[in-house]
Order: sequence, then C-alpha cells, then structure tokens
Amino acid sequence: MVLVSGSGTNLQAILDAAADPAYGAEVVAVGADRHDIEGLRRAERHGVPTFVLRVPDFADRAAWDKALAEAVAGYQPDLVVLAGFMKLVGDDFMAAFGGRTVNTHPALSPSFPGMTGPKDALEYGVKVTGCTLFVVDAGVDTGPIVDQRAVPVLDDDDVESLHERIKTAEREMLVENVGRMAREGFTITDRKVRFTR
Repeated sequence: MVLVSGSGTNLQAILDAAADPAYGAEVVAVGADRHDIEGLRRAERHGVPTFVLRVPDFADRAAWDKALAEAVAGYQPDLVVLAGFMKLVGDDFMAAFGGRTVNTHPALSPSFPGMTGPKDALEYGVKVTGCTLFVVDAGVDTGPIVDQRAVPVLDDDDVESLHERIKTAEREMLVENVGRMAREGFTITDRKVRFTR
C-alpha cells in the first residue's frame, strides 16, 4: 500500500520495481489526501486500485485519521509506504499500522526534521546531507531508521539542485529497502531495524 499527495515519482519507482516478480512486493492500492494528482493517475495506469480521503471532508483530523486507517486496512497491506504523503498520521492509524509504515525524509535524521531539510542543511552549512528511510512513529521524522544515504552538498547548490540529488538517492533507497522488507521481513528492537532473512 502506498499513500501519496503529489506527482508520485517514488510510487512510480516502486511500481516499476514491482513489475519484476523477483522484487517480492506488489502495490495493492494507492491512497491520497487530494484529488486530481499525478500519483493517482500513475496507479490507475498500472491497474492499481485508488482512493482519496481529504481532511476537509471530515469533522476533524481524528475522524480523517480513523477513516484513513479503515480504508488502508481494507486492502490488508503488510507494509504501508508514505511516498510524498504530506499529512501526519495519527493515533488510529498508528494503532493499526505502527511498526509497519515507512516514510522518507530529505536529510540524515535526526538532523533537520520537518519539511525543509534541504534548505536547513544549506543554511547550516553542512558539507554532507542525504536522506533517511524510517519506520513511522508518533513523532515527526523520529522513527527507527531503516537506511540512510549520504549526498554531498556542493558549493554552488541551491535548495532545488540539492533537493533533486537527494530525491534521486531517496528513490533508490526506498525501492531497494521496500523490496527487502517484503522479501526478508524485519524486526525493530531498541530502535534498531534489522532484516530477518
């Protein structure tokens, strides 16, 4: 199961990888928090079921979160991938899918949490930044780390050029690890994520 909010480039990378049976994972559905986005069209072109749950269509954020958890549960996923999903999940979702939901962050966690990781890295003057794949917990970009990839900060980088290189590394990391998580299984002990096979 993949949740998206925009163009779905990470989703597309997973769909492409899943076309090979050796990858070991399939996308059973794609959910979104908005209509008319390329991520949904990518799923539809691959024949993957989709659904949309917009926050404004619910009485409050908790009601949306409960509906999201129920919609995802209907597809019985082993793993939920937040691929550019720009909403924080809440208590109901975590109760149902905690420990098996992953997300990426465009920085080397725990540095530069939140939505402006590449900008924050440039402003701080770091020489290396990167991306992190983590298991979602109740915090913001604080979950147990599955994998990280380093990306050098170049002297002439601006936020856009740095973020594009981070996104390239992020897609490769995401595809590789989602496949491994599906094929090999994983455990989390004392914040350490280990593949089981």
